[in-house]
Amino acid sequence: MIEAKKEKPRHLGRGLESLLGPITVISNDKNELITDRQIHPNLPSDKELGTSFREIDIDKIKVNPYQARTVFNEMELNDLANSIKTNGVIQPIIVRPVGQGYEIIAGERRFRASQIASLRTIPAIVRKANDEQMHEWSLIENIQRVDLNPIERAKAYREYLNAFSLTQAQAAERLGEDRSVVANYLRLLDLPQEIKQLLADGKLSMGHARAILALPTDDLRRKLANRAMAGRLSVREVEKLVRRYLTSTGQEKNNIRLKPTNIIDLEKKLASQLATKVNIETRKNGQKGKIIIEFYSLDEFDGILERLGLTNGEEI
Repeated sequence: MIEAKKEKPRHLGRGLESLLGPITVISNDKNELITDRQIHPNLPSDKELGTSFREIDIDKIKVNPYQARTVFNEMELNDLANSIKTNGVIQPIIVRPVGQGYEIIAGERRFRASQIASLRTIPAIVRKANDEQMHEWSLIENIQRVDLNPIERAKAYREYLNAFSLTQAQAAERLGEDRSVVANYLRLLDLPQEIKQLLADGKLSMGHARAILALPTDDLRRKLANRAMAGRLSVREVEKLVRRYLTSTGQEKNNIRLKPTNIIDLEKKLASQLATKVNIETRKNGQKGKIIIEFYSLDEFDGILERLGLTNGEEI
């Protein structure tokens, strides 16, 4: 008799579930591992999936080169390792074949915990994937995790936009999220490094950061961030301090729209075309100014040059 545990379906947007296809592995009464395609024959056929599950030597597996996560909590890994020692690895990781070994697509925490638990092999599902698919699946898997810190998530969104030349709206649609969510996380990358580190360490929340971003200078942002952390101020208290400052300096009313509507629209069009943040600063009644095009890596810089019809070897 086959026993399958029913789980409440989760909304993943265009996540790993839709990209990889159904890959649940469960046991039958003979203690054999089978796939959910064998249980549900109406699912699309996949010749590879039936033989994709296997036990793989841990020494043959490499971590994901596109991993967005930079912090792995050692205490949580040790707890997971202890659970694995007792119960084994219940959910297989997902890997792709590379040379004589494999690279992780999803499940690096389970892999690291299995290493701590001194396992020699780990259950895995092998999927063929090119570099572009690997990159996208890895980014989506990380973006959908609830335990990424805000800066890791912001960087994952940025990398997703840059890697596939997407606008914020396009990325949000592919991820099944609201565009404002993507935009709010990307704005965190405009904060000074000290504040980003406080966010990464969990000493400030996303709500604190969004309030602090309303201040006009990095120096003011640093001062308020330090005050919020030292005084353990709530998000509402920080918002009140920001409003008080903006009101006293006469910036509250025009804080959101400091620029004419046509300039804001032009910034959005340029940002969409170049797939990066664009800032237009005008002076002399709009007769003069400058355009600032941001980039976050040399690869992104090369991509911007290509969209402008230039090459790295040409003079700008």
